[in-house]
Amino acid sequence: MDMKQIMEQAQQFQQRIAGMQEELAGQRITSSVGGGMVTAVVNGRHELLELKIDKEVIDPDDPVMLQDLIIAAVNEGMTKARDATQAEMAKLTGGLNMGASLSGLFGG
Repeated sequence: MDMKQIMEQAQQFQQRIAGMQEELAGQRITSSVGGGMVTAVVNGRHELLELKIDKEVIDPDDPVMLQDLIIAAVNEGMTKARDATQAEMAKLTGGLNMGASLSGLFGG
């Protein structure tokens, strides 16, 4: 392969990465903890979109429990988003584990 072909392939790959990032940004990933008392919704860009808290879990005498539930819901949502990103990346790379190095390289 000559340098022109390599550059063309790199540009095509970068376009596929950008398309994947756009698709992931539109995904809504839901995580619920505490029997549904706290629900977090994130997207594939690891942005928190929604946080729902059932009023029954709000206890002014025990704010730590609510804090723990919120942290657990958000972290679970972020883990699901990361897993979805890795699965999409694996499709693009043919299963090669290139992980964060590619997302950093292409501005992800």
